[in-house]
Amino acid sequence: MSNVGVIGLINLFFGIVIGLYFWNLLKAQQGSKTAVDRDSRREMEKLREMRSLSLTRPLTELTRPARFEDVVGQKDALLALKAALCGPNPQHVILYGPPGVGKTAAARVVLEEAKKSPLSPFRADAVFIEIDANTARFDDRGIADPLIGSVHDPIYQGAGPLGVAGIPQPKPGAVTKAHGGVLFIDEIGELHSIQMNKLLKVLEDRKVFLESAYYSADDRNIPLYIHDIFKNGLPADFRLVGATTRPAQDIPPAIRSRCLEVYFRALTPDEVGIIATQAADKIKMRVEDGVIDIVRKYAQNGRDAVNMVQLAAGVAITDGRQMVMRSDMEWVVESGQYSPRPEKKVPDVPEVGVVNGLAVWGPGMGSVIQIEASATPGEPGSGTFIVTGIVEEEEQGDGSKILRRRSMARSSVDNVSTVLRNSYSLQISDYHIHVNFPGGAPVDGPSAGIAMAVAVLSAVRQIPIDNRVAMTGELTVHGKVSPVGGIVAKVEAAASAGATRVIIPAENWNDRFTERTDIQVIAAKDIDEVLKTATVFRTVEAESQTSRATWPEVAAAASCHRGEVPGGAGPVPAGSVQITG
Repeated sequence: MSNVGVIGLINLFFGIVIGLYFWNLLKAQQGSKTAVDRDSRREMEKLREMRSLSLTRPLTELTRPARFEDVVGQKDALLALKAALCGPNPQHVILYGPPGVGKTAAARVVLEEAKKSPLSPFRADAVFIEIDANTARFDDRGIADPLIGSVHDPIYQGAGPLGVAGIPQPKPGAVTKAHGGVLFIDEIGELHSIQMNKLLKVLEDRKVFLESAYYSADDRNIPLYIHDIFKNGLPADFRLVGATTRPAQDIPPAIRSRCLEVYFRALTPDEVGIIATQAADKIKMRVEDGVIDIVRKYAQNGRDAVNMVQLAAGVAITDGRQMVMRSDMEWVVESGQYSPRPEKKVPDVPEVGVVNGLAVWGPGMGSVIQIEASATPGEPGSGTFIVTGIVEEEEQGDGSKILRRRSMARSSVDNVSTVLRNSYSLQISDYHIHVNFPGGAPVDGPSAGIAMAVAVLSAVRQIPIDNRVAMTGELTVHGKVSPVGGIVAKVEAAASAGATRVIIPAENWNDRFTERTDIQVIAAKDIDEVLKTATVFRTVEAESQTSRATWPEVAAAASCHRGEVPGGAGPVPAGSVQITG
């Protein structure tokens, strides 16, 4: 056999072997494709079967506000949010408030309203991207970042086409997905500090720049769109709406300075009752008289009210009834271990040494504090001044350095002592005085200054305090009333507690207070004006006639008590005019 014939046989052999190899490979691919198709059909059938099943919508979803009118009790917050987002230049916003009062729902409603405005830059298809700061965790190696975005480098991508080619693949985060719309970050106060710093950079640039050690601008194998992303960044022009249940001071100043701050207040019992009634109407359940009153007493917010109604309705339905009974709601309260709302009420009658102070204990949430004072005469110079229920010291620092200072509440006590000694000739050192702030949380601000002064003077002189008056304000050593924070929330709390008058610093006056019909707001410049309003003064003659003195007599009595003669007749010895309770 010739050499040509041998070579031909060899070529034929290898040709057959190679053909069989590729034939088997093709059959394997076809078999694999058949198996994949079979698995795909099976999984698609499961998905179709799952999608064909649906439960009824939960009551919390049915009662979710869809219009401005559906958001109960947040008129001022909605107005501020609308002004921030519905204009031609929408702003970033931080929403403060307790849980379950409608912060998320309000943000959604306002965005829908902004889409309808011809002045708004939000288009009809603007998105509302929601993310929870508690779960927006990032990988230290930069593999994943659900908030900002990340780059899947080839070593982590696996055997995909870009991974095999050694090409890094950018993955957009929530800031890019929210482009042209709103990025809502729930509990923004829980965001990691690194994430917060990255977010601030995105807010400044309105785009996201990503980095990768595998990227090379000269690599022609990298697709053009990836070159564009690394060169120009991913678009991230959105408006941030952050919500938090934390107080404003717990949010980093850098993010606060870039955002408009809107405060949602706690819901009143009546507003909680409205939400509960709406929830019952949504599920077409009738309620027995008194059921809504139980909800008003125990539900802390709108979400609690809806949950209580839903559970009580479930009890009724399982018993075959279309009406929720009082016993159903009482069982819900007991099984859910709900506690009554901490509703403070003013005293029924005037008392000596008891003053209705005002405080703020959360975002837009005021509270009435009944400040108690007791005074017992002692040996001259042997008296004591005890204050309980306040913060004695405060700490400030960044971890490396801690500063400990006397608290503002403690300093306010000293101011009260000075004013009573200098303005009213009250020798504090001759009395054993005890001032108490009842309640679980200690007082840590100076706004109870005038309330403490009135309580102590009342206890020493045995002058009863008007039980329908509440007050707030810082007291200076010269007896002036300085402005304090949270005035609107404090006035609301005073009105809710049953007070008919509330004393505030003159510098905190707002013309809107004149529009209130439920409570009279009185601006005071000094401690004299506070006493004229708050103290039930009785002169000896008036007391003998069992009648309360008129306000001019009160002013005269207060002036004489400080060592002055009405009408400018000059000073008189302290104590020459007797004022008793």
